[in-house]
Formats: sequence, structure tokens, C-alpha cells
Amino acid sequence: MRLTASRRPTFATLAALALVAGTLSLAEPGRAAAEPEVGSARLVPLQVTGPASERLNLILLGDGYTAAELPKFHADVDRHMNVQWSIEPYRSYRNYFNVYVIEIVSGESGIRCDPDDDPPDPDRITPLGLHYADGCTNPLARGITFQQYGTQALNRYLQQLVAPLGVTASNRQILAIANTDTYGGIGGTNATTSGGAPQGPLISPHELGHSLGQLQDEYPYSNRPDPGGPYCTDDCAEPNSRHHTRLTEQQMIDQQAKWWRWLGEESESGGTIGRYESGMYATSGVWRPSEHSIMRWIGFHYDQVSREIMTQRISGRRDTNAMALSATPTDRPVGRTDVLWVETQHPVYHELDVRWTVNGVAVPDTNNSRNLDLADLGVRPGDVVRVTVSDPTGFVRDPAIRNGPALTQSRQWTVGAEPSPPTEVAVAFTASTPTGDRAVGGQDVVYVETTHPVDRVLDVTWRLDGTVLPNPHNSRNLDLGALRLAPGSYRLTATVTDPAAPDGDSETRTWTVDNVEAGTTATLSTPAATLPGETPHHVYFERFTMGLDPTDDRPGFTVGEFRLDRDGWFNYFGWPDAPAGTPFLFTPTGTVVKSLVYGNLGSGGLSKAVFEETEPGYGTHTVEHRAIDAAGNIGSADEFRATVLPGSAPACTRTISGAQAGNLTVASGVTCLRDARVAGRITVRPGASLVVSGGTVAGGISADRAAVVQLLGTTVSGSVQVSGTTGSVTSAGSTLRGAVRLTGNAAGEHGLALAGNRITGALSCTGNGRVADFGARNEIRGLRSGDCARL
Repeated sequence: MRLTASRRPTFATLAALALVAGTLSLAEPGRAAAEPEVGSARLVPLQVTGPASERLNLILLGDGYTAAELPKFHADVDRHMNVQWSIEPYRSYRNYFNVYVIEIVSGESGIRCDPDDDPPDPDRITPLGLHYADGCTNPLARGITFQQYGTQALNRYLQQLVAPLGVTASNRQILAIANTDTYGGIGGTNATTSGGAPQGPLISPHELGHSLGQLQDEYPYSNRPDPGGPYCTDDCAEPNSRHHTRLTEQQMIDQQAKWWRWLGEESESGGTIGRYESGMYATSGVWRPSEHSIMRWIGFHYDQVSREIMTQRISGRRDTNAMALSATPTDRPVGRTDVLWVETQHPVYHELDVRWTVNGVAVPDTNNSRNLDLADLGVRPGDVVRVTVSDPTGFVRDPAIRNGPALTQSRQWTVGAEPSPPTEVAVAFTASTPTGDRAVGGQDVVYVETTHPVDRVLDVTWRLDGTVLPNPHNSRNLDLGALRLAPGSYRLTATVTDPAAPDGDSETRTWTVDNVEAGTTATLSTPAATLPGETPHHVYFERFTMGLDPTDDRPGFTVGEFRLDRDGWFNYFGWPDAPAGTPFLFTPTGTVVKSLVYGNLGSGGLSKAVFEETEPGYGTHTVEHRAIDAAGNIGSADEFRATVLPGSAPACTRTISGAQAGNLTVASGVTCLRDARVAGRITVRPGASLVVSGGTVAGGISADRAAVVQLLGTTVSGSVQVSGTTGSVTSAGSTLRGAVRLTGNAAGEHGLALAGNRITGALSCTGNGRVADFGARNEIRGLRSGDCARL
């Protein structure tokens, strides 16, 4: 049932106020009682790694999903989260997050003023009131915002469902997922994204860069497709943004300002960390650290500068700005034989450093233990015991951040005169790497936390497929990467027991270890020719497409990525604003979709603004592709090469295949030979065109004043003589065994194309202008002269 605009305020008010006992209940008139009530909500803990008060809590809510569409919502969540976990620093700091999903039943599917609806609906009502702010009038609208009633409803959902868990405004991040396939989202404390858009999962980490990391957009525009203009004109101040500057590189070094510590490093998002003009919606007068980070073009990763900031904000739990650390209470003296303990945060791929001191002197051989038995140290009353926990991550170079509260914490105790009374505690785990359906990766550091008797340390035993693993220091962490596991799946367990009663109570937790790489299969458009070599190498005219199919042996969304010419890994999402399964399109200058450029092979990178100049990317390109599975395993990359040539294959007016006896004359039109075997010589008359794909020509080829001559992956045993061609001459991936003479042919803007051929005879080129191999080197055994002397 569609509620009319005149009824919307009443619905909105009720929706915002009817949250009762964890469920927002509001039934539309005429709806069957058996159906879930519109506005009803259910909390689903997706990942809980510790108490909410000690974690950054990511709250995911759906809007515009009907009861029947809730499975779609959960599939969208799975896709969004697995993409997020594939991007650093989310990947390494995944355990710093609790993730809670609030599924909300909407009475209508979709959200208000979706610009891709025909027409956009201004009257659609959803529990959170998400809408494209100007989507009813602007086809390029991309900001998904809350209507006022939706913000009120959101606050009530949070108060009722997650606040009792210890989730507060200072340790939470909201991400509302709209049921739409249209690109869109916003940052802020309450970020939004598109659930079904191909780039939807990439909007999330970009918007979290704003709301969580306080990062600025690096766009060269405010409103597509118009250039943003200069950053400022008079008396320009240095931007407050940590990843924008007006300083030169030398000034940054001299002043030790902005990203001076990262200058010259290979960027995680492609290229080199340096100084690139445009950003903060300006086309000039302000500079950013890298050519294309996620804050400029979604799909790429964070560069090191933004990644450092995000690491600080995640570890510091956003506005709390303090790394979580629980410990033996510090508000009273401890006994001389007590066991002191700390429970730290747990990065996925490394351990935090734990250092203990007594009266300022380091305690030796603690082996990074979270426990310190004072009975072994002979401490006296009045001694001061201190522990410092720090994160040695290579993601942070700024000592102010590394030594600040977000990455370093200390606790301190004074030894008292009286011993602590013994305590009885359950022998149990209190936290661990999440168990359940999701496997852990083969490089993970798996952790457990236990209860803490005052006078002893509980024992933890690790087993892999039933075999006890060495644990000489009774560690609560197990570095799977250090085990160098063979590919495969394993069963990992941790068991806690009491050394005072080894046969008494115990608890065991179990994980599946996934040490099998995910893979990708690339499906490419049909090439004009294929060149020999270990690495697949294809030749195309003007464009090619690539579809990636990431696969894994376990459930969960598998992320695909590709990298063009070693210039930063890019998330494979298919093609923007296209049905699922549409392959990615590469062209020399890219393709414009909603006033943005995608698939650019030319200068400036894969994505660009429409007004940015591009040198066309004809030539040879390397494309790598890989997969990242739900466990976080990054598969080995496969690669192929693509040589993109100018021009196109003309439409055939006659097609010949199979055996062809004697000579062949092409007098007019376009004759195409498809895997043909020509016993004699081919002659091309003025104005006619010849396209030879595959097959063999025994007697050679002569063409005088032809329109087009193309030899694509064919073998010609006799001589080849081409002169006066008015259109284009192309030979790619062919074997030419006789002499080759090219004379007075029209070269066009980019030159004659001789790419990846094997030429055993002499090669003579005169009066053609430029002759180019487009990065696909020819093997030429005979003499070469004239225009071809430098091939």
C-alpha cells in the first residue's frame, strides 16, 4: 500500500515514537496480521570481539527493505562488510570492531526520490526516511540523507537496541544501507550508502573515511561535471585537512609538516606519494598525497597518509581517542604474590607489544605476556609495577600518533604490604577471535582471553587437527602465519584449564582455519589477435572488456580486485549503473557514466573527472587480478596483457574460410579471411579492404592503394608488399616469412601498427611517417630500414 504525501507526517511521527521493547511496531491498514509489522526491528550481532565499551561499534541498519526483502538486506550487508574487510586498515583492525545489524521492516521497497526511478517517487515512506536530497529533480543526485522523522526514529532504535550493550555516541559509527541500486551515500556520524549499486560497498569505506577518519574529499569538483575552480585566490591559508596542502614537497620536508614522512613511497593506492594538484572540490591551488586514493575515486585503497589517520581513529575508537586496555584494577594496592594482567586489543595480523617494568626497570623475558606473576620477582611493598602496551604497526610513522593514547596505553600499580585474599573464578574464556561460520585465515593471529585468578595464570592449550602445538610461554595468541601451514582447511582449538586442578573444569573454543587461496577467472572480450608467450597477451582495436568471477571453497562474499599497469589495486564491481554481471570496459580515454570517467587506459589513471585532460592510452597494458575471500586470504594474482590499437576491423562484405586454391583477388568491398588456407597469392585492388584473421597465406600479399589492410594472427609465407593505403595498415601477432615492404601508406594520428609480429625477412618502410609497435615488440630477424629502422 502506498501512503500518500498528506498522510506521511502521521506515519512518520508514529514510526519515530512506537519503539517498544526492542521492536518498532506499526501496522499499515489492511496488512495481514501474520506479516511482520512495518517499522519492527530486530538486532542481529554480526561480529562481537569484546565489550561494546572497549570497541568501536559499527551499527548497520537497512531502510526500504520490505519483510520479503530482508534476505536481500543481509546479502547486501555480507557484500558490504567483506569489501570493507578487504581494505586496509579495516582488514588488519577488523577485531577492533563490534558489528551489529538492525534489520527494519519497511512497508515500501526502495527510498524516496531515487533519481533512477522512472519517475522518482516523492511520496515513498520508509522507517528511517532515507532519500536522495534532490533526487526528484537532479538525475545526478548522489547524497542519501535522513529526513527529520527518520533521524528521530534512528535515535530511538539505537537507544532501545544497542545502548543497553554499552554502545554510546562516542564509540559508535552508524551506516544506514538504503535499498537502491543507484549510486549514493553521505559521510558523517550517521553515514549512508547504497545497498545494491555496483559501487555500493565502496561508498561505505569512503564515507567512513569522512565520518570515522575526518578525511576530506579529494574531488576536483563540487558538482559534476563542472570543474571546482581554484582553491583560493587571495591570502590563501594552509588547509586544516591532514591530507591536503599548499606546501611544496621541500617545504613539507623542511617544516616536517603534513605527509613529509611518506614522500617518495610507493603508494598503496597506486603511483608514488608526492604532491598532486586538486582536491577539496578545487581543481587548482591545493595538493593531495596521491594520484587516486579512495577519497578521490572509490574503488582504490587508502593511500598511506589516509591509512595512518584511519588507523589512529580506529584504534582510538573515534572520539574516545584511547586504545582499549582492561587490566587488574589500579585503584588499590596489589599483593606481593599477585598475578597482574592486561587484556589488549588484537590486530588480525600482528600482536601488540607489552612491556613490564618494576620501579622503572624492564622485567626481562616476559615474552610479550599479558600476565605478570609478582611472586617470581620478589617485589616489596611500595614497589611500582607498570605495563605499557603499544602498537608496532608499520601503518603509522608519526611518533605523536604512535606514542599517543590511540596506539599506546599504560597502567600502573603499587605493591601493598598485605597479600591479596585468594579468589575463586570460573575457568573460562571471556573473549576470543570470533568463532562460528566464518573461518579464520591462514595468516591470522588468533586470540583468547581468560578469567584471572589472583594468584596464578590459567593454562591455554592450542591444538591443530588434534595435535598439541608448542606454547612454552602460555600465550593467549597463536600466529598461524608462523606455522607456515600447507594449503588446506584445519580445525583449531584452544582449551583453558586450571594448573591447580588440571583435570577439573575447562572450556574449549573451536575455529576453522581456511588456508586455501581464493581465485579469479577473467573472461575477456574476443581479441583481434593473440600473441605467443607465457603470459596471455591479446590485441584489441580501441577497447576490451573484462569480467571477473572471484571464487572460493567456502561461503561468504568473495572480493575481486584488479590492477592496471601496477597502478593500485581496484575493486572489481562490474560496471557502474549496469546490471550485475556487466563486464568492466577499458578504452584509451575511458567511458563517461553519470559525468564520471571509468576504465581509462590513458594518462591520469583508471578513473577521472570528465574535464580532466587525458593522453589516449593506446599501447600495451598489464592487468593483474586477484581475489580476497571472507577469511581475509589474499589469493595470488594472475595477469594478462592487452595491446590496444587505434582503428577497428571493417565490416565484412565477403567472408572466406577453409582451403582456397590458387590466387585470390580482392577487387572491392571488404574481404575477410577467417582461418582460411590460401594456396596462392592475394592481390588487393585500389579501394578494396582485406582482413586476414588466423590461417595461412602461402603465396604472399600485394596491396596497392587499398582502403584497409589488416593481418591478425596469420602466417604469410611469401613477401608482403603494401603501398598507398588510404585507411590503415595493421599487422599484429602474425608470422611473416618473406620480405615486407611498406611504402607511402597513410599513418594516421598514431601511425602504422606493427605489433607482436615475427618477421624473418627484410623489413623496409618508406614514406609512411610513423610506424609503431604499441608496446608489443616485434621479433625481426632480417634487416630493417626506413621508417621501421627503430622497431
